[in-house]
Amino acid sequence: MILAVDIGNTKTTVALLDGQGALQFLSELGTELRMTEDQCAIGLMGVFQLYGHSFRCVTGAILSSVVPPVTEVYAQAIRRVTGQSPLVVGPGLKTGLNIKAEVHNQLGSDIVACAVAAAALYPSPAIVINANTAVSFSYMSHSAFEGCAIMPGMGIALEALSQHGAQLPHISMGRVHTPLGRNTVDSMRAGMIYGYAGAIDRLIEMLEEAVGVEAACVIATGEDMPEVFGRCKREIVYDHDLLVRGLFLLYQKNCERAPRRTSQDNR
Repeated sequence: MILAVDIGNTKTTVALLDGQGALQFLSELGTELRMTEDQCAIGLMGVFQLYGHSFRCVTGAILSSVVPPVTEVYAQAIRRVTGQSPLVVGPGLKTGLNIKAEVHNQLGSDIVACAVAAAALYPSPAIVINANTAVSFSYMSHSAFEGCAIMPGMGIALEALSQHGAQLPHISMGRVHTPLGRNTVDSMRAGMIYGYAGAIDRLIEMLEEAVGVEAACVIATGEDMPEVFGRCKREIVYDHDLLVRGLFLLYQKNCERAPRRTSQDNR
C-alpha cells in the first residue's frame, strides 16, 4: 500500500492506495503552520484507525506540500508511524513532464501532481483546473506543461468581500439556482458561483487562444467548485481524486525497481 499526503494551505489530504492505484481511503485534516511532529503523527494514526487500516500495510509513501514550514514535520511523522521515508515532490523527482517554466521549483507540487495525472489519464491537449485556496489553470500538451494561470480561490474572494464590505455578512458557500439573488446572502453566493463560472469559461478560451490549439479535455478537481463547474458553458470533467492519483503515479515513476537479471543477461 502507498500512503499519499498532500499538504495544502488550509487542509491536508491523506490517502491510501493499493499497488494498482485503487483508493482505499481518502481523508482530510486541517493544516496548521505550527503543527508539531506529534500532532501530525496523531492525525495520521487517527485516520488509519478511523478507516480500519494498519500502518504495517504501508510499503511506501509520497508527500507533496505548498506549506514549507510543515513539510519536514509531516515527513518525520510519516517516518515515525510507518517506518517509510516519503518521497517529497520537488526538484530532482522524475515527473515525465516537459515543464516549460523559467524556474521549475516555483511550480506548486499540487499543480505538478495534477498535471502528471491528467497527462496519463486523459486525452491531450488538456486544461487542468486545480481549485483550492487558489485556482490554477494548467495547459498540458502531450506531457508538456505549457504554463498556467492562477487566480484567488472562492474562499479567499468571499472572505475579502465580507471583510471589506461593511454591510456584507460572513457567509459559507451554498447552492443558488439563479444569478438574481433576492437577499444579501443569495446575492453574494450568486456572485461567487456565476462570476467564477464566467471567469473559468473565459480563462479556458484565453489559454486555448494563447497556445493556438483547442483543448480536447478540461479536467477539474477541488472541494468547493463542483457547483461552479456545473454552471460553466464549457464541458468540464470533475475528478475529485486527481491529485492523489498523480501522487501515486509519481511514486511509481520514481520507485520502479530495476529488472532482475537473468542468467542470459550475465553472459
